[in-house]
Amino acid sequence: MITAEGLTMHYGGGVVALNKASFQVNEGEVVGLLGPNGAGKSTALKIITTYLYPTAGKAFVGGKNVLDEAMAVRKLIGYLPEVLPLYRDMEVGAYLKFVGRARGLSGRALKERLGWVREACGLEPTFKKIIRELSKGFRQRTALAQALIHDPKVVILDEPTSGLDPHQIMEIRRLVLEMAKSKTVMISTHILQEAEAISDRIIIISQGRIVADGALDQLRTKAMEGERVEVTLTAPRIEAEAALSGIPGVRKVSVIADKGGSLSFRVEAALGKNVMREIGLMAAAKRWSVTELRNHPFSLEETFLALTEAEAGTKAKGEAA
Repeated sequence: MITAEGLTMHYGGGVVALNKASFQVNEGEVVGLLGPNGAGKSTALKIITTYLYPTAGKAFVGGKNVLDEAMAVRKLIGYLPEVLPLYRDMEVGAYLKFVGRARGLSGRALKERLGWVREACGLEPTFKKIIRELSKGFRQRTALAQALIHDPKVVILDEPTSGLDPHQIMEIRRLVLEMAKSKTVMISTHILQEAEAISDRIIIISQGRIVADGALDQLRTKAMEGERVEVTLTAPRIEAEAALSGIPGVRKVSVIADKGGSLSFRVEAALGKNVMREIGLMAAAKRWSVTELRNHPFSLEETFLALTEAEAGTKAKGEAA
């Protein structure tokens, strides 16, 4: 549904916001575009939504070229930019009616869509209020409603929960998940938990480059090139630590709890070593009592830092050379 091919964007002063970025979002997917501030997320979305022309590269939405068929692309897309597109002196309802008409809606169709966004975005209490008088949360909901008023096939959201309180974030998240049943959604964020909670797939961008693309488990594997387990057993501490460290493929052993002989360890090992099985066999051979043995996946935060720091290091080496 969305395809980017070698997107490159140069700004003045030698700033490279995007550097040959390529990715794809399939129909019906919710894809999180994740990256630190200044990574190029908003620039990529502005190109896809026809707000910017790239220095190089191509982008397509629904098979339509964003450069040559901009008006057709805009009909397919509902866009919530980071800077909310609101007319602050209008009432919420009047503003959404205006946007609906600009999108080509009229009569019964317009009335039905106004009713839908009013309910779906939780705007019932504020529909007759002036936008400038709204809280940040309700301004965000109003801006989201304008992106959905024409029932687009593709929804693109740039930092949709920025500045919202936890309750408001949960409401926006619920709405995105509901939309995902019938739409293609691309959501840009630097909030790791947000990307993890709602995305089928995560694209990580750093220094203007795509550094990872896949489901979270795939990204963990790419970033860490290993696995991690936790084990709780009853054994002498020094002997247990040495035995765990001696298992082939184990790279690091950390004590995370010591309660009078009941020890908990975190064990990191190289991929493909089946370290859980090896720990179980070792404990059985030594007749140690194991009360817990489980996988402990690397967090999204650890994965994100590993991937983005690697890209930053690669760029620094290239500049030094």
